[in-house]
Amino acid sequence: MIRKKNRKKLPLLAAFLVSPFISWFLSAIALFLSLWVIVPAPTMFLYPLAVGAPEISPWLVGINTIALLLNLLRRHQGKVYIILLICNLFALILGLLPLIQFPAANAAIATQVQAVLGENYLAAIPPADRAQLRPQPFILADAFRGIPIREVRIDRAIVFANPDGVSLQLNLYRPVEIGKYPAIITLYGGAWQRGNADSNEEFSRYMAAQGYCVVAIAYRHAPKYRFPAQLEDVQAALSYIKTHAGDWEIDLDRIALMGRSAGAHLAMLTAYNSSVLPVRAVVNYYGPNDLIRGYNDPPFPDAINVRAVLRAFLGGTPDELNELYRRASPINYIKPNLPPSLLVYAGRDHIVQPKFGRSLYERLRATGDSLRDSFASRAILLEIPWAEHAFDAVFNGPSNQLALYYTERFLAHNLKSSDYQRVN
Repeated sequence: MIRKKNRKKLPLLAAFLVSPFISWFLSAIALFLSLWVIVPAPTMFLYPLAVGAPEISPWLVGINTIALLLNLLRRHQGKVYIILLICNLFALILGLLPLIQFPAANAAIATQVQAVLGENYLAAIPPADRAQLRPQPFILADAFRGIPIREVRIDRAIVFANPDGVSLQLNLYRPVEIGKYPAIITLYGGAWQRGNADSNEEFSRYMAAQGYCVVAIAYRHAPKYRFPAQLEDVQAALSYIKTHAGDWEIDLDRIALMGRSAGAHLAMLTAYNSSVLPVRAVVNYYGPNDLIRGYNDPPFPDAINVRAVLRAFLGGTPDELNELYRRASPINYIKPNLPPSLLVYAGRDHIVQPKFGRSLYERLRATGDSLRDSFASRAILLEIPWAEHAFDAVFNGPSNQLALYYTERFLAHNLKSSDYQRVN
């Protein structure tokens, strides 16, 4: 009896799947989402779609393939049916675009990394640390299941300062095993106006599991607190970390600063100008670096209203506060003997345009003419052609997988490599 019932259900299920409503609905949803792979968001309300669409491209390929097959199964004729199939194919191509561009982008980045760090740069990383690195720049299974993250120790909401009565907190992420570890100090993005130490926690947990102490710090927000309040907060956090490094198992000789967007701006200012702690490496994810140029040359479309954000952060326009804008621009602090920098920029960024990343890279690479200067000013530009600002919010997406693959190698080379320790 059970088998007979199941046989009866199969034709009903097939009829349901090939019904016009299901195939058309799936086609419409798939096309709508796929369009955001190439369409820039005109407003902040729509911005998550432009950020997320390229990062769920493997899912979009699957959905569009299913929609196309369902429509082919119907085998209807007529203009509407032909248009529907064309839309399915168009959406499928859009979904494939990031995956099609991936090999060339990865090859270009790999060539640059080897040119800067050396062809055998991984050989100097201890075998135990090298074994933990991601094996490939992109793992399709991780795009669907997520990037595996092992258990770590987490201490949250540690108050490190109270400027003007504002309780500033940090989170500490450490490997399970007691030891002494290199540290990554991270600063969140959010237009200097929002965010907290919990931001981008997947990255913090992942890197802690790789053998780092990760310290995620908060800072006061604009427009109530304007620059340089944020920079003062970063220095206060570094002083606090220095005081507690022994208790937190941090090796003060192996420190990297990392930030995203506004946080990358603060990380660069701290590392390139003056820091309470010696900084061995800087990781800049899509950070603004030339604020005068950024104000005068905003993106189009400008969903975030870049000029309003900069006025809120600094208190006026470049014409009114030219010297303050210059002081707040990391590109003005480039000089010999800077820490090595990894610059990660999105090729379709409509908040911090990728050309600003390229300008910073060219300035860094042109600085220093001695052997040591050349080493200390090393810079690597990792530009992801299909990605939008804040792409790493989708931690398992193609863009973040690519960025993570080279970020962990860059950090291992600069914080764990025996070659780097000998040079310094």
